[in-house]
Amino acid sequence: MIDVNGIQLHIAEQGSGPLVVLLHGFPESWHSWHQQFGPLAEAGFRVVAPDQRGYGRSDHPDDVGAYTILHLVGDVVALIRALGEDKAFVVGHDWGAPVAWHTALLRPDMVLGVAGLSVPPPFRGTQPPLTTMDKRFDGRFYWNYFNRPGVADAEFAKDVRTTLRKFFYAASGDAATDGEIMQPLVNPGQGWLDTMPDPDVLPEWFTEADLDALTESFSQGFTGPLNWYRNLDRNWELTAAWHNAVVTRPALYVYGDRDLVPVFPGTPELIEKLPHLMPSLWREPVKLAGCGHWTQQERPNEVNAVLIEFLQAHS
Repeated sequence: MIDVNGIQLHIAEQGSGPLVVLLHGFPESWHSWHQQFGPLAEAGFRVVAPDQRGYGRSDHPDDVGAYTILHLVGDVVALIRALGEDKAFVVGHDWGAPVAWHTALLRPDMVLGVAGLSVPPPFRGTQPPLTTMDKRFDGRFYWNYFNRPGVADAEFAKDVRTTLRKFFYAASGDAATDGEIMQPLVNPGQGWLDTMPDPDVLPEWFTEADLDALTESFSQGFTGPLNWYRNLDRNWELTAAWHNAVVTRPALYVYGDRDLVPVFPGTPELIEKLPHLMPSLWREPVKLAGCGHWTQQERPNEVNAVLIEFLQAHS
């Protein structure tokens, strides 16, 4: 447990060398990086993965406004300092990716390099994201469903283990079909989980032990993590000063070809343009065949290999 930015964060740590901070997404915990610790530590790095604010054993502030992107970046900056370092690599998956990208954007002086898995670098739109998706999908987009106070919180907390099992299978490459990847919409009168399959057998990369660890980490519920989504429009307002700003630190982007996030409206076009938009991009975006949303868990060997190559190239 480490005191940072007015709260306590729980961290897992292994290895010595240049600091690498691994930032998980939703609905995850530090454990989502368990297959990265050994390989990265053996490659000569000090690996630290926190439960981010609102998750696991870390503090869960009650105020919705305590989960803005500035709070989240502040946690990372304070964590790097608390660990006795001035600089670090920051690597994020899903929601952890925007935190990593914004840490590099707002504090490039502290970032040796930045890698994002699933979610590409931030390019601030012209309209608030919750408002935009509400209009585009008549309030059915999952961000808007998550934004309703108490609704998703109650749905997900009814049976935490089933919620997580459905989440992880439905967004994986194992569940994806050969057809078009559909936008994540919630049907009127239904919950987010109602249309998700519940697998009889978990994928090989996601064991019952993994599910046990994840289920335990959500013993305090889902409100803290959902509050991240409830700040999407507020984040848009807070980052106005960085409109059209580009991440300048060495950068890596990795995603799966069966991931739903890279097919969000406007995202395929952004990914295609990334090499031209971001001169700091170390190489073309790395696309993993057959991989769904849980990038580093579904494809640990490929992710570890490209991460180590990236980290060693910029150490």
